[in-house]
Amino acid sequence: MALGATIYQLEVALSDVDRSVYETLELRLARHPSESLRYMLTRMLAYALSYEEGIAFSKGGLSSAEEPPVRIDDPTGLFLAWIDVGAPSAERLHKASKAARRVALYTHVEPALLRREAASRAIHKVETIEVQRFEPAFLDAVEATVERRMALEITRTAGALYVVAGKSTIEGKIEPISLVE
Repeated sequence: MALGATIYQLEVALSDVDRSVYETLELRLARHPSESLRYMLTRMLAYALSYEEGIAFSKGGLSSAEEPPVRIDDPTGLFLAWIDVGAPSAERLHKASKAARRVALYTHVEPALLRREAASRAIHKVETIEVQRFEPAFLDAVEATVERRMALEITRTAGALYVVAGKSTIEGKIEPISLVE
């Protein structure tokens, strides 16, 4: 018998000072048995830090090669942003750049590895892909606090990222990097 997804219910108080976005998000995330907790947290942070009207988690789930983990559509259904997580292949980034007006990647992977993969194949508009890198130690600390039902406060200001989970305050950086040198 196959294992089912584990559901996480997170109430996120978002204060993205860098973008002037202040929202309370009620997130229900399904963590597939093959998905690491780190990947799910990166997906949640990507959603929160990209939040705008029309944002949604993929309907196809994580196994869909045709959809990003997070997407933004305008009210008419026009595909505005493909938001990926982790270390997607150059082929996937090429497809994303052709499909959406904007592509963003949230990751903890070393920049050299991402650049090597990006250089392995031509990627449409590779220089416009927005890459935001979390420090692995930051994600480790957030991971240690996660419960299936919880409230979080996420604050981004001047590139610094703060997550308050229960009595813990975790500080880290979110570093913009380029896929081209």
